[in-house]
Amino acid sequence: MQRKYILPIFFLLQILILKIIRFFPEYVEHFYSNGLYLYISFPLRIVLSKIPFSVGDCIYFALILQVLVWLWNKRKTWKLEWKNNILSILSTLSVFYFFFHLLWAFNYYREPLFEKMAIERDYSDADLLAFTKKIIAKTNTIQSQITKNDSLKVVFPYSQNQVFEMNQNGYKNLAKEYSFFTYTHLSIKKSLFSLPLTYMGFGGYLNPFTNEAQVNYLGPMYSFPMTTNHEMAHQMGYASESECNFIGFLSSIKNDDLYIQYSGYSMALRYCLGNWQVRDEKVLEQLLKTVHPGILKNYKESHDFWEAYQTPIETGFHAFYDHFLKINQQKDGMDSYSKFVNLMVNYYQKRVF
Repeated sequence: MQRKYILPIFFLLQILILKIIRFFPEYVEHFYSNGLYLYISFPLRIVLSKIPFSVGDCIYFALILQVLVWLWNKRKTWKLEWKNNILSILSTLSVFYFFFHLLWAFNYYREPLFEKMAIERDYSDADLLAFTKKIIAKTNTIQSQITKNDSLKVVFPYSQNQVFEMNQNGYKNLAKEYSFFTYTHLSIKKSLFSLPLTYMGFGGYLNPFTNEAQVNYLGPMYSFPMTTNHEMAHQMGYASESECNFIGFLSSIKNDDLYIQYSGYSMALRYCLGNWQVRDEKVLEQLLKTVHPGILKNYKESHDFWEAYQTPIETGFHAFYDHFLKINQQKDGMDSYSKFVNLMVNYYQKRVF
């Protein structure tokens, strides 16, 4: 067999192996997520945390330039050498795919959090309504404690770097109850691609090759701690977007700081209200009447920010990422972000905030 066929065949073999691995989440959980992954991710975070800028973003930038140069050099000979060019692309994808899964993405196939924490999956409208009313009351209380005026939006007094440090407190408190949510070796960076991320409609991402949590630093500050906690959950090896929203929410509300608690509660409330917008707009209207005007002003702040950057680019990237999530064990695609409402509602059936 010629060498040029080895990596493309290996690419197909990897796809086949992943089709099989998805049937063995307990083994992935034990041997990879709680085994090999820890030995890979911790050294990366320890070393790269000492570098003040995003190494992962720099690597991506260099790769994008390299791809553009390659395409430019092949522009005249593409038709003549199409077979070799396709083999070169498949070989590159094969290497990329291998390291993507080895360094992080096998976590897509780990045991679901529903099973790990013995949480029910389904809930009724009555369950959602009861939970939404409770989270409205809690968010209202914290907003009043911070502003002393229910009509004022919450304005964060901390810098983004301070939030990175402070978020560790929430995970420390959460780990006292669930040891598998222990977070160590802080490595969070303000993404060098924050402006492109904003146009794409994303608040952050995890670089799977460097294990750096990348956060969009341009967005509203009230949601910044929750977004950061979400990306920190990805660093811990949780790949599901709904699970990372849930973990980010728990670590936010477990924080000793009221502002970070507000970030978690207000974001969770927004998802609940979004569910009611789909389920029953009349119920939504009644619920909105009970939400403090200051909280709604924070929501408007967020809406206005994202609206200002909305372009067809965002729609395209969301469609791409929706497909990406679906082929990586998240059948709900982009909707999986809001599926963490299922986790919240059922988790708090027998618990209080």
